Order: sequence, then C-alpha cells, then structure tokens
Amino acid sequence: MSNQKKAYLALTVTSIVWGTTWVASKMGVAHMPAFELASIRQFLGGGIYILFFLLIKKEKLPTAKQFKWLIPMAFLMFVSSNGIATYGLQFITSGLAALIAALYPLSVVLIERFYYKAIKITPQTLLGLFLGLLGIGFIFYKDSLQVHGGNYALGVGLSLFAMLTWSIGSIIISRTKIEINQYYSIGWQMFISAIAMGLFTYLSGNYIAITEIPAISWGVIIYMVIGGSIFAFVSFIYSMKNLHPAIASLYAYINPIVAIWVGSLLIKGEQITWNSILGTICTLTGVYLVNRSLKKQKDPVEAIADADGM
Repeated sequence: MSNQKKAYLALTVTSIVWGTTWVASKMGVAHMPAFELASIRQFLGGGIYILFFLLIKKEKLPTAKQFKWLIPMAFLMFVSSNGIATYGLQFITSGLAALIAALYPLSVVLIERFYYKAIKITPQTLLGLFLGLLGIGFIFYKDSLQVHGGNYALGVGLSLFAMLTWSIGSIIISRTKIEINQYYSIGWQMFISAIAMGLFTYLSGNYIAITEIPAISWGVIIYMVIGGSIFAFVSFIYSMKNLHPAIASLYAYINPIVAIWVGSLLIKGEQITWNSILGTICTLTGVYLVNRSLKKQKDPVEAIADADGM
C-alpha cells in the first residue's frame, strides 16, 4: 500500500474515531461523574505519552520554566476545555457537542481579529461566521424546550465556553515559542489536568470508588485512551504529513457527522431530525467558508490544527 493510500486510511480512522469519542463520553457520563471520567482518561492517556517520551525517546523531565508554561496550558486546554465539555455532555446530545467543538475556527478568527489585529474580516468570513452561529442557534431553538428540557441551555453554554477556552489556548500555543516537543508537551498537559480534575472530584465529594466504576465506563475510558488519544492521534499526524493540509483537515467536518449518526444508533433520545441535519449543514458550511477565507492570509487555524481532536 502506498503512503498516500495509508494516509487516506489514517484520515478515515481519525475522522471516525474522534467522532465516536463524543458518543463514548456521553455514554460514560451516564454512569459516573463527568470530571472523574475526564480525569481518569487524561491520567492514562497523558501517562502513556510521558512514559513513551521518557523511556523510548529519552526525553528529559521538563524544566521549571517549561512547567510554568505547561501548568496554565493544562488548565486552559484540558481542565477547562475537555473537563467542562465532558460535563456539558450530560445535558446535550453528543452530536451537538461535537458540532459546537467544530466552531473553534470561528472563535479563533474573532480573537485574532479584534485582539491581535492579525487578520482581515472579508465578506466571505462574515458569511461563514453568520452561518456557523445560525446553524447552532437553529438546532438549539428547535430542541431546547421541545425535546431536552431546561438544562439544555446550560449544556450548550458549557460547550461553547469549552470551545472558546480551547481556541484561546490554541492561539497561545501558536504564538508562544517553547522549547519542548509538542506531543511530549500534550502528554504533560493531560497528566497535570488529570491531577487537577481528580483533586477537584475528590474535594467536591462527587465521585464513585474505582472498584464501583461500571464495566461500560471502563470500556469507554479504554476506548477513548487507546482509540482517541493514541491510535487516532497517531493517524492524524500521519495524514497531516502525507496529505495536503486542506484534505487532512477534512476530519474536522466529518467528526460531527459521525457523532450525530453513531449517537442516533447507540443513545436513546438522540434521533436524527431534519432540524439537526439542516443545522449541521449550515454550521459546517460556515466553518468551511471561514477556513477558506483565511487561506490567503496568515491562517491561525492551520497553526493550531495539530492540537485539535484531543
């Protein structure tokens, strides 16, 4: 099999596995506290990364200066983004959560434009921003009161906040020069976030004993660690190295579609409706237009692509 064919296979794996991790997380939080689930996942995933780089790649432990950067980034990228997004899944569908996460290029554009003055807002960018938000608003308006009840708005708000903090963290990563392997850094961020979320879970009293975690939740954790944090991430790196960036980035558009479809099959109450289909098409079209409008500029989205999907 040629490298290009392997790269397309890797892209397929990335798109499907990262899409299904939203469904897996939704299934997991139905049986155990969300922050405990996220903590165990990041502890195992981060630990594997750290051990790989320490034992196989012979990396040194981060310096004090590097830890001063890693700790706040861990809170921003994984405690806030991953932990809060996992918590928000209790109140909204896995498909909508994945769709909101896909909005991050839109928030990056707004931050880069109004805070850093780094890009120009073109008519195409404005149209993309409008369509992206319109799609989410359409799904929210149709579903919030009719289907999911009062906590639905809370779930949407938490997911939007998680997406925003991911965007901020991604911009900081793209603009900060820190002398540490990017993937080794991710491992430490995951590990630090796991300790923080685990401590929060313990102090809040909202946890269950390790021995009482049901088999379905352990299955979810193992799938997200091995499938999402390792196998799909390695596939993502391979596809980025062997495919044109525009093709390799297609996973971001496929993930929500996979989450919506798989969620409708495995989770009760996540049926596919016409408003979810139209809202998804509208949002993903908006994200595509924003990305396309940035290609002739210094694209902040491309700079953070390697950090996405975790």
